[in-house]
Amino acid sequence: MNPSYPILPEDEELGGLKREVGFHPVENTKPVCLTSSQVRDFNRQGFVRPISVFTEKETISIRSYFDDLLAKVVASGEDSYSISTAHLKYGRVYDLLNTPKIVACVRDLLGENLIGWGAHFFCKMPRDGKRVSWHQDASYWPLSPTKTATVWLAIDDAGTENACMRFLSGSHLHGHLTFRPSRPEEHNVLNQTVEDVDQYGAPIENVLKAGQMSIHSDLLLHGSEENQSERRRCGLTLRYCAADVSAGLGWNGKGVVVSGVDDRGHWANPARPTED
Repeated sequence: MNPSYPILPEDEELGGLKREVGFHPVENTKPVCLTSSQVRDFNRQGFVRPISVFTEKETISIRSYFDDLLAKVVASGEDSYSISTAHLKYGRVYDLLNTPKIVACVRDLLGENLIGWGAHFFCKMPRDGKRVSWHQDASYWPLSPTKTATVWLAIDDAGTENACMRFLSGSHLHGHLTFRPSRPEEHNVLNQTVEDVDQYGAPIENVLKAGQMSIHSDLLLHGSEENQSERRRCGLTLRYCAADVSAGLGWNGKGVVVSGVDDRGHWANPARPTED
């Protein structure tokens, strides 16, 4: 364990786990999918974007699949934010987690041995009144060390008018930040809020065309405003970590080996679900 990174004290939300939390700069002088400039951007800014992944035809197919899935989920009584850990339930999402170009880009940042452990649709319906407050992903995850990254794949075009995600560039270099529980009047999709973020500069809008993606560090402050437009904004978050990361609270059961090997056998590496 690298002593230059702080060890978080016991955290009630994460079951009393102690975690090594800190940004691990990428040391990759010969990236295969990303450019050297993009690797530098990830180290300096905490994110890379936009990266084109799917053709228009492929994107239309993915959106049609999500439309059908959303209709099924809503009919069962859930909402547009409830489709989480979807790679363990739906074969099509499992396939998206294993998309060769996506895996290759993340591999350039996290290394050859790579685990895909999460897939969650964040779908802001037109005028749904919900926002995502400023937060760090690492605050929610029982993973150590924090060598993890999130792909945000645009299912719909995402722009300022329909509340695209926003980043605070360089905030990932400030370690784990204090947060408070969200208040009901904030209408936050999540349950944490980081305050006093003006010190990190003006937000950068993560504008993406459908079929494009961004990648951000688990320590980068990010969030999004309410969608006040008449246009939906859906994205699929795909979560990855280096294979030497350890997961507590049984989360190792979520992890799929998408590249290389898991020498420790720590991750369950579940098979593709039969239901699409």
